[in-house]
Amino acid sequence: MTYTTRRRALTRLLLTCVLGWATSAVTAQTYPSKPVRLIVGFAPGGGTDILARLLAQKLGDDLGQPFIVDNRAGATGMIGAKVVATSAPDGYTLLMGHVNSQAIAPALMDNPQYDPIKDFAPVAYLGFVPNVLVVPARLPVKSVPELVAMAKAKAGGMSFASPGVGSTNHLAGELFRMDSGARLIHVPYRGSGPATVDLLSGVVDMNFDALPSSLANIRAGLLRPLAVTTPKRDPELPDVPTMAELGFKTFDITNWYGLMAPAGTPPAVVATLHAAIQRVLQQPDVVRKMGEWSVRSEPMTSAQFSNFNATEFAKYRDIAKRTGIQLEK
Repeated sequence: MTYTTRRRALTRLLLTCVLGWATSAVTAQTYPSKPVRLIVGFAPGGGTDILARLLAQKLGDDLGQPFIVDNRAGATGMIGAKVVATSAPDGYTLLMGHVNSQAIAPALMDNPQYDPIKDFAPVAYLGFVPNVLVVPARLPVKSVPELVAMAKAKAGGMSFASPGVGSTNHLAGELFRMDSGARLIHVPYRGSGPATVDLLSGVVDMNFDALPSSLANIRAGLLRPLAVTTPKRDPELPDVPTMAELGFKTFDITNWYGLMAPAGTPPAVVATLHAAIQRVLQQPDVVRKMGEWSVRSEPMTSAQFSNFNATEFAKYRDIAKRTGIQLEK
């Protein structure tokens, strides 16, 4: 290669870098310039949808363009996630990510229709909802060791409810069964409501329920909380121990949320969205509402959220291997 050829090649490379930087800078200055679609992989009215609508309203106010919620319910959030995974990476189609769509469901399938790590650009972690192990108040146990002893002694074992196969409730119950040696039978329901009704009436014995679904009945004395599934105690239940405190050292199962964009979305767009979300999460009315919904926020950079998602996916793949749980397509 001659000196002139090398010089031309270097010039082209420098021009490419400068043009890329300029394009990124312009994108950051102009985004968003039209409405943004926020895909929710669950039905209207549920926890993911309610949080998404609050976020959409606040992001629209902050960034000056409407954020429109588009519900694409089905397959534990995977239908909506696939829409975003295959959308143009321009920042105008985003996903209200949930642990089900971004970690659990793909981990429980042999050939999921998208890769929860490679097909997305994590934008911002929003927070998590704790799960709590609850039993009916009439059940004569007041601690996890007492519950384990009863489940081992009772002929046929005991039952645990969940709102469906592959839910955090289900996986927490299976992990508890394996790590405790208790004889437990999974009873799946179509949603938290029916599961709670049967739990209160004694049809089933326990549930690793999402805290918002159980909190009113806990406060009313109808359900007894025995442990939370988070690494730290929850401020709503400060006297209730964690599963880790009780010897289940790797027990960390929560319903978490985060904003996702398609892979390849310009870093400037991701940065703009991330900064806007951090401003939104600090607004007093948002802090108050998330507290009312038992959503615990934790600060993360986009890179930290990406690592967190990868760790969660690996964790649930390991649980799937240990338990043999699989989801059908």
